[in-house]
Amino acid sequence: MAYYVYILASRRDGAIYVGITNDPVRRVYEHRIKAVPGFAARYNISRLVWFEAYDDPISAISREKELETWRRAWKTQLVEKDNPNWDDLYESNCN
Repeated sequence: MAYYVYILASRRDGAIYVGITNDPVRRVYEHRIKAVPGFAARYNISRLVWFEAYDDPISAISREKELETWRRAWKTQLVEKDNPNWDDLYESNCN
């Protein structure tokens, strides 16, 4: 089973959310319909702009915790390295 660390954004230069899941299609969909109240729902954060896959949950959780401590500029650089236009990757990778 794969585990995914992901970054969602409300828009380019908008609010950012870092999360982990073993089912990115389901989890991003939950964000989109605001199924779980919280930060992402409050700030309309639902665009999948970056993700990485891991083979084990410990590595994925470690990476998520690392990214959560990063400065915003570092997260922005990480996203823009592979997704310079901040395209919604959900449309091209999860459908």
